[in-house]
Amino acid sequence: MMLKRALAAALGWIALAGMQAPSFSTTVPPLMEMWRLDCGNFTFTDHNAFFSDTSEYQAGPKDLVGSCYVIRHGTDYMLWDTGIPAGVVQQPIQTPAIRATLRATIVDQLARINVRPEQVTIVGISHYHFDHTGQAASFPHARLLMGAGDIAALRGNDPGVERAPLAHWLTGGGQVVEARGDHDVYGDGKVVMLNLPGHTPGHRALLVRLASGPVLLSGDMYHFTEQVQRRGVPPFNTSRAETLASMDRFDRLGRNLRATVIIQHEPADVARLPAFPQSAR
Repeated sequence: MMLKRALAAALGWIALAGMQAPSFSTTVPPLMEMWRLDCGNFTFTDHNAFFSDTSEYQAGPKDLVGSCYVIRHGTDYMLWDTGIPAGVVQQPIQTPAIRATLRATIVDQLARINVRPEQVTIVGISHYHFDHTGQAASFPHARLLMGAGDIAALRGNDPGVERAPLAHWLTGGGQVVEARGDHDVYGDGKVVMLNLPGHTPGHRALLVRLASGPVLLSGDMYHFTEQVQRRGVPPFNTSRAETLASMDRFDRLGRNLRATVIIQHEPADVARLPAFPQSAR
């Protein structure tokens, strides 16, 4: 008799539970926002010699830009690439191959959107070239996130790798995260570093999933629009075969995701995003 009562009570609780409203997750998706920053202007004396090992382009000058990006993920701020050194504001770079200028530092630009340097918790670097690492030292409290292949090169003895901008992290002063394969920065698919080696051993591009749609930031997968069709491989790339394979993957991802593709050095591409201090969401 007691067993029957217990069974009836249990069935009653099950029926009551079935009548209650279904539960839903209360997790709120993070607010995603992205700003493009001015991180330099470049004039290359002969872009054919500089950017192609098969003479794909007409000889002559080429004007390109440097662009960096601030990504807001909820309350967190990530910086993608850090441009040329801040000192170029006062002293432009001039060599036989290139002239580079900078109008404003990243720190000064961040102040315009009320973001302090210490609020940047992650500095993601596409690769180790100086025009992408130049102002990293302005964010010493941030974690440095780079491809493992580039970190290994920075810790090696190759004289062609400039280490000074990242010395704070390379000498143990800051936390380093070495990305192996594709790296989901926040673990929710919103910001993903894509493994696209060839320009350098650990070169990465960045996928940012905004509410308005995905955006692909190239790093130096490409430098300008003509390179996409002509497949010009710069002679200073570390692997020709990896470069071509990475170009193919980058292109396919852009098409299949219906992403807004931004070649970070191409003025026309950078202009597809809202002009600073407006943001893309």
